[in-house]
Amino acid sequence: MTSGKSETSTESTRYKLRLFITGSTPRSTHAIENMQKICKENLEGQYDLEIIDVYENPEATRDLQIIATPTLVKILPEPLRRIIGDLSDKERVLAGLNLAPLAPRKTV
Repeated sequence: MTSGKSETSTESTRYKLRLFITGSTPRSTHAIENMQKICKENLEGQYDLEIIDVYENPEATRDLQIIATPTLVKILPEPLRRIIGDLSDKERVLAGLNLAPLAPRKTV
């Protein structure tokens, strides 16, 4: 018989993320691809990623005071964090999400 305690605590940690972009620029596309990869590798099934194009929805930037794009906002779990840039620095993104990075892979 197993205790559901650890499973429940893992499942209850759901990440709510918003990625603010400006149109379909190469920088925006790169940020989306990077974030989707990071989420798939590190948050499988434990995240909601909302992508907001500020050209289409400029009002969405007001509440979170977005002044640059691309910007990733971690809403949950608290504390709220902002990461600005194309999210190509995986270690920086993981640190901003309070996640331990996976063991480094050896490159050949």
